[in-house]
Amino acid sequence: MGRSGGVCRDLLRRIALSEAAGVHGSSAISSRVAIAGVSHAFSSGGPVLQNIDLVIEAGSFVALLGPSGCGKSTLLRFISGLDQPASGSIAISASADESAEARTKLAFVFQDAQLLPWRTVLDNVALPLELQGTSRAAARERARGPLAEVELGDVHERFPDQLSGGMRMRVSIARALVTEPSVLLLDEPFAALDELTRQRLDERLRKLWLSRRMTVIFVTHALAEAAFLAERALVMSRRPGRIVLDHRLELPEERSSELRANADFAAQTALLYRALQQHGAFDDGSHTRSDA
Repeated sequence: MGRSGGVCRDLLRRIALSEAAGVHGSSAISSRVAIAGVSHAFSSGGPVLQNIDLVIEAGSFVALLGPSGCGKSTLLRFISGLDQPASGSIAISASADESAEARTKLAFVFQDAQLLPWRTVLDNVALPLELQGTSRAAARERARGPLAEVELGDVHERFPDQLSGGMRMRVSIARALVTEPSVLLLDEPFAALDELTRQRLDERLRKLWLSRRMTVIFVTHALAEAAFLAERALVMSRRPGRIVLDHRLELPEERSSELRANADFAAQTALLYRALQQHGAFDDGSHTRSDA
């Protein structure tokens, strides 16, 4: 029980920290993220981020790309508040027409779905609300809407081990959406899935963003995924990571699977590829931390 109990406590802590939200029952809103002079070094591995200056406007969808170890996930954790940078500042503020409560409405979807195995799908999605003090009955009722949005309204009473990998990730996204976040952070959530499942989830996520218009920051290594999902792509250099390309993707707002065979889509993907190639993404990075 010692090891498993510790894992469970850590999992609950991460859910509580990364899916904090504002006032219960408020409508989905978006926030502006301003990053100024952020640099960081690990005590055992040297510098990982170098002078990151970046503004992500409220309601935008941004993809963050870069070689393994360049600091993408580290930057995401700094934005979430789970960790703090050695220098610089990160401010999350409400858009001009929203209340200041938006500043605390943030959700994080990790690489692993991180579902609690002893709770049903509905109870997993309701968990952040329960951690905020909402009654179990009220939390379960509010969890039904996000599950319907990710097209899992018929699996409420299943347990995580009864779901496919893609379904578990959809539950994780629904759990993040239940708090009606103004900023949604995603750290390679579909990386372990097969290509077809990944493409279907990309399409669902894009539709969710179009309907909710929260601010989304999505870390990925997949160029086609970044081009399909985002309005804006940020490419980072090898470690210590810095922004070497800030590109607004020239693609239509409405995107379907057919877009992937489009010449404009191929051109946008090639542009991202060249930026990564020019800044060492395909060199031997064995000296870098793969979890950054």
